Amino acid sequence: MTGIIGEARPQDADELLPMLLSAIGSIAYTLSGSTNQEETEAALRDWIAKDNNRLSYSNMLVDRRDGRIAGMLICYSGSDAERLDEPIKKRLQELYGSQAAEQLVAECSPGDFYLDSVAVAEHYRGQGVAKGLLAAFERRGKLSGCKRLSLIVEPNNEKAASLYQRQGYREDGKLPVSGTLYTVMVKPLA
Repeated sequence: MTGIIGEARPQDADELLPMLLSAIGSIAYTLSGSTNQEETEAALRDWIAKDNNRLSYSNMLVDRRDGRIAGMLICYSGSDAERLDEPIKKRLQELYGSQAAEQLVAECSPGDFYLDSVAVAEHYRGQGVAKGLLAAFERRGKLSGCKRLSLIVEPNNEKAASLYQRQGYREDGKLPVSGTLYTVMVKPLA
């Protein structure tokens, strides 16, 4: 069964949280400023339900199947990255100080349309959910006026890197994020 890809809603936060956590791994702790799992989950759930931040429902595409969310993808213009990170940095600064706020780095460049994260619920893996979300991301990127698509891939995630290479992405350097050196991948937009 093919899903319906559309916008996420604030009330989807509880359902989206486990997928987001699986997609971003240790970056979750950088975004929350805490290594406590409950605090991290509460912070991320709150960011999902709010507007105007990198993790917001308003930056998410979801694949809905059988009345559930089968997969999610976060994307935004690199030109908006600083603005989208500002409320998160402000919270980190207030709660944990400037060092915590400085840990949050822009993962993309102005002019890029950025794929922040993508995840598929375990029950729906292998059913083309990620491929459909990636196609929707690319369509949205073309409409955005950006010059290229970009994303980062964790080291040793050869499955993801291979998927992106098959879709026309190429390596474009490395980027340190949350103590890990990620591979930057880009694809020009025609």
